[in-house]
Amino acid sequence: MSKIVFSVTSPIDYDATIERVTEALKSEGFGVLTTIDVAATLKNKLGVEHKPYVILGACNPNYAHQALQAVPDIGALLPCNVVVREEDDGRVSVVFMDPESVLGLIADPTVEKVGHEVAEKLHRVAEAVAKA
Repeated sequence: MSKIVFSVTSPIDYDATIERVTEALKSEGFGVLTTIDVAATLKNKLGVEHKPYVILGACNPNYAHQALQAVPDIGALLPCNVVVREEDDGRVSVVFMDPESVLGLIADPTVEKVGHEVAEKLHRVAEAVAKA
């Protein structure tokens, strides 16, 4: 099985980490299209308590356009999701979908190139978050 995620531990608290991730994504040309508060959803829909957990749907329009032009169905694999979650010991993990692995499932050279370039950008975001 290919590695579909990579992660870092943030040295700052949960809320500050979400802000830092969003800023670092922006500096690499990504916007956050969606924010899914998993903990709030579980509480509202199931009455279940869950540690803080959010999924940020990040998109770099330039790369999304290139991928969609090459393979219109690629939208099913977009956007690049980034998870920010609080662990049992209080640490904050930031987990990135690995676009190189995920988009590499598509046998298309343009999409593979996009996956590689987006992965490089997301690894820089991860480094920035880890140093926050």
